[in-house]
Amino acid sequence: MPDTRVSDQLRVPQTAVLEEIRMRSSALSAAEQRVSRFVLSNPARVMQISVSDLAAASETSVGTVVRFCQRLGLRGYQDLKLSIAREVAPDSTHLPEEVKIDDSAEDILRKVLHSSGSALISSSSSISAIETEAIVDKLIRARRIIFAAVGTSAPLAADIAYRLTTLGLDATFNPDTHVQHVTARMLTPDDVCFAISHTGSTVETLTTMRAAAAAGATTVAVTSFVSSPLTDIVSHRLVAGSKETRYRVEAMASRIVHLAVLDALYVAITLRHEPARHAVEMAGDVVTEHRI
Repeated sequence: MPDTRVSDQLRVPQTAVLEEIRMRSSALSAAEQRVSRFVLSNPARVMQISVSDLAAASETSVGTVVRFCQRLGLRGYQDLKLSIAREVAPDSTHLPEEVKIDDSAEDILRKVLHSSGSALISSSSSISAIETEAIVDKLIRARRIIFAAVGTSAPLAADIAYRLTTLGLDATFNPDTHVQHVTARMLTPDDVCFAISHTGSTVETLTTMRAAAAAGATTVAVTSFVSSPLTDIVSHRLVAGSKETRYRVEAMASRIVHLAVLDALYVAITLRHEPARHAVEMAGDVVTEHRI
């Protein structure tokens, strides 16, 4: 029999297996994705059923379930059940609550806020500290920073570009995708092109990032999935997102997580780049002039 042991470096963090499954789902085979969807929708039930039951429920096979577990760096199905138990069993309220059609406004508010909070907590255990440090360093050293984003990611790009500007960095975001594309092609190896994309598969953003890579610029992304066309292009990525629910605006919970990640980059630069602290004071003085 083949040796299915997995090194500690490849093991999924025991407190983040559901988040890991969600992030890796797009890179799985069609059959493995059926297992993934069932596990994410029914984590409590998975703890109580056999590998054969899971195979039947997901319309796959025992072999597919075992391969799915091994793709996550787990030893097998029992390891998956134990990891889910450690994450879910201590507090069942950690499971996102689905909004129902007959919920009151108060219930909806509570569930949406709880879901957003859960997304932030679960993402904190999956973001790479090494990549975060590298991106902060690249942004501080960059001659110029441009952001690439469309749709609901565009407001986040506009916000972080402005906030980095208040730190004295040359950061810009133009909502016109043609301008993004042309500007990216004009970058140099001293520059950074920073994409924000939930799916990592938006055509316009991919086009801009390919142009930046071709120009030799450092390419960075904040996205929700480990494997996507965008992560294949960029040299640095922060993967953070959330499970979406039936009644949420497209990827809204993931936008909240992305905004928090961008805020963390802003704070890290403020603390580590001395000129940034002086720039913040200057920007504060200017903003004060616009308030009564």
